[in-house]
Amino acid sequence: MIYVLIEREITSEMGSTYEDAAHKLLTNAYRTVGFVDGQTFTDKDNHLRRFTLSQWQSDLHWQHWYTSEERRAQMAALQPMLCREERITILELAK
Repeated sequence: MIYVLIEREITSEMGSTYEDAAHKLLTNAYRTVGFVDGQTFTDKDNHLRRFTLSQWQSDLHWQHWYTSEERRAQMAALQPMLCREERITILELAK
């Protein structure tokens, strides 16, 4: 089991547009084989910083989704709403 933390910062004028696009992206991830769970968070001190924490059955499942044409197409629509590239951190439970 792995966790994927995605950090994004939205441009100030794209807040509501971003919400719709990000919701669609997460909804499609839910339908992907190997996806377990996911939640989205907003930075308490900066509402333009968003974090998505998702849980995947394996690194292979995540890589399949990450490199999928579906995710690439959705990220192409989301990218203009971001101040910079999304930052992705792969996590696993500490032993």
